[in-house]
Order: sequence, then C-alpha cells, then structure tokens
Amino acid sequence: MNKNMMRQAQKLQAELQKVQEELESSTVEGSAGGGVIKVIMTGKQTIESITIDPETVDDIELLQDLVVAAVNDAFNKTQELAATKMGAITGGMNIPGLGF
Repeated sequence: MNKNMMRQAQKLQAELQKVQEELESSTVEGSAGGGVIKVIMTGKQTIESITIDPETVDDIELLQDLVVAAVNDAFNKTQELAATKMGAITGGMNIPGLGF
C-alpha cells in the first residue's frame, strides 16, 4: 500500500469515527397513530423514550400495535440517517463492512 492510499484509508477511518459519534448524539422521532405514540431513538438505535397518549391505554391490543409501529418507524429513520451520513463519506459507494 503506497503512502497516498494509506493517508486516504486513515482519512476514511477518521471520517467514519466522526459519523459514528454523530450518530450516537443524533436522535430521531418515530410515531404511530397520528402521533399518539412517539419513540425517541438515537442514531445508534437505542430507545431513549416512549411517550403514550393516555387515551390509548384503554385498548391494550391497539396500544401494543402502535408501540411496535412507532419503534419500527424510529428504527427505519435511524437507518436512513446512517445511510445519509455514510453516503456523504463514501460518495454513495457501497463498501462492504461499513454498513450499520
């Protein structure tokens, strides 16, 4: 590996580290049922909070379905966030092993 390639690899590694740090500090909001359930999730896919409108509590099955939908919505948004940030570094190239 020549010096230029080595510098490029080090630069890419530093940029990837920065993206991972940004993802850890970023949050997305997933929701369901028109916003009666809201999930806040970090870019590293850790749930920080779930907010439930008290009026939905009387129907447990509906509540369970809405929580699942809100978590999945937040999860999908974290995937989009990671893909956007990674695409900025890789120029849209799909590099094996760099996915989240």
